[in-house]
Amino acid sequence: MFGFGTAKNTIGIIKAAYVWECQMRSLQVGDLVASFTPSFPITARQPARYQRAIEFIGRQGLRFLPGHLTGKDDHYRSGSARERAEELNALLRNPEVRCVMSTIGGSNSNALLPYLDYEAFRRDPKIVVGYSDSTAILLALYAMTGVPTFYGPALVASLGEFPPLVDEIWRYFAAIAMENPAYPLTLPKPTHWTEERLPWESQDRAKTMQANQWRCIQPGRAEGRLIGGNLNTLYGFLASPYFPAIQPGDILLLEDSLKDAATVEKNFAMLKLAGVFDQAGAVLLGKHEGFDDCGSKRTPADILLEVLDGLDVPILADFDCCHTHPMLTLPLGVRVRVDTQALRVELLEDWRELV
Repeated sequence: MFGFGTAKNTIGIIKAAYVWECQMRSLQVGDLVASFTPSFPITARQPARYQRAIEFIGRQGLRFLPGHLTGKDDHYRSGSARERAEELNALLRNPEVRCVMSTIGGSNSNALLPYLDYEAFRRDPKIVVGYSDSTAILLALYAMTGVPTFYGPALVASLGEFPPLVDEIWRYFAAIAMENPAYPLTLPKPTHWTEERLPWESQDRAKTMQANQWRCIQPGRAEGRLIGGNLNTLYGFLASPYFPAIQPGDILLLEDSLKDAATVEKNFAMLKLAGVFDQAGAVLLGKHEGFDDCGSKRTPADILLEVLDGLDVPILADFDCCHTHPMLTLPLGVRVRVDTQALRVELLEDWRELV
C-alpha cells in the first residue's frame, strides 16, 4: 500500500515528536485575526468585497491584521513563493495572532510548502483556516506538526458574501472555532444552498438559494480520521513529505469547483492509483460548484462510482463543506463518524484536546 508522506521524509523529524509548547485554544472575542494570500491576488482584484469582509470581522468583536501582501498583485499570484511563505510565517510567529485565515485559494499554494515555518506553528498552535487551493497549506501544517487545521471560510470568498449567507457561514465556523460544544457533535445540514455566481465588485443583492439535501451514494457506517479538501489541489503535493500519511479507515473529504468531467475523472483516478481509496473508511463528497459534465449527464458521484469499480466504500454526496454557500467548517485531523444512509456526520473528538 502506498504510504504518503513517509518515504524520504527528512523534514518529518518535526512531526515525529508532536510536542507543543502552547495550548491551542478557541477563538475569543477581542482576539486578533490575520489574513494571508497564498495564491490568487484577490485583495488587489476585489477590494470592495475585501473591505466588506474585514468590516464583518470587526462586527464579530474581533481585531484584524492584514498580511503584508494585501493589495499586492503579481499577475496570477500575490508574490513569489518565498514572499508568500514569509507572509504566512510572520503570522505564525506572531503570538498575538490567534487565527490565520486565507483570503482565497488560487492555483499554486503548494509552492509555499518548502518554505513554511512548521516549527513556529508547532510551538504556538493557532487556528489556520481556509479552503480550495489552501488545502495544500492546511494539510502540510497538519502533516508536519500533528496540529489540526480547519477546512472552512476564506476571508474574501466567504466573509465578503452578503447576508444571510455570510451570517450562516460564520455561525458554522464559530460553532467549531469559538464555542465549546459537547462531543460527539452532529453536524447540521443547511436547509438551503447556492452556487449562483455574481460579479463580486458589483454584487448588490443576496444570492438566490435552493432547497438542500445530502445523498447516500453507497450505504455504510465508518469512523476514522478526517483528511482531505480540494480534489484538484491534491495532485500538486500528493506523495510529497507534506501530504499526511493515509491511514486505514481515514474519512476522505473531497470537493471541487468549476472543473469538467474529464478533470474530475483524472483526479479520482489519481487517488485510486495511489491506493487512497483502498484505505478509506468513507468518502464525504462535497457539492461541486459550476460542474461541467461535458455533455455526459454524469455527476461527480457517478464518475467516482465508475472509478471505484465496485469498491464498497460508503459515500455521502452533496456535502456542504465545499465552494458553494453556506459552508460548514471541519477540523482536519480529528476523528469523525459517518452514517451515509442516515445522512449523518459527527465529530467524535474536540480538536482542542488533540494539542
